[in-house]
Amino acid sequence: MEASITINRTVLTVVRGDITKIPADVIVNAANTSLLGGGGVDGAIHRAGGPEILDACRRIRAQQGGCPVGEAVITTAGQLPAQYVVHTVGPVWNGGDDDEAEKLRDCYRNSLTLAIEHGAASIAFPNISTGIYSFPKLLAAEIALDAVAEYLCELADDAPAPKRIIFVCYDAENELIYRETLGNCS
Repeated sequence: MEASITINRTVLTVVRGDITKIPADVIVNAANTSLLGGGGVDGAIHRAGGPEILDACRRIRAQQGGCPVGEAVITTAGQLPAQYVVHTVGPVWNGGDDDEAEKLRDCYRNSLTLAIEHGAASIAFPNISTGIYSFPKLLAAEIALDAVAEYLCELADDAPAPKRIIFVCYDAENELIYRETLGNCS
């Protein structure tokens, strides 16, 4: 069952599932700074997408040396049900004293910018930084939804905008948090 609201022409939806199986123009990857794959969402996207994603990430590393926290880069989606993967590096939670909240907001803003620049009508986001990076799940959900809503509201009426943004929650806890937080937005 989906939970959704509409903000400035874009439907925001919360679903529970495996992001590698979600059909979308852009799937966002919670990457690490090396861009070479890892655990969690990052590893799953690299495994499901195949070697094309890793090859593209290696080319990016050769050009710019990886991806800093809060920034984003875009590659092919390989075998995923998408056109592109936007790789963004979320912050590791250090108690909130290292601008983690702003860095997480940057992940969403920079990912949206790249996706829209590449014509994405649908974008699937994971729960960035809430796994091994230990960002508090409720705070991460609030930041994610607020950053996306703010970004969408700032778009000009004639600017390209995605038709759908999907927040894909792998576990029941994040799904419940996102549903409740999304419900508070309406």
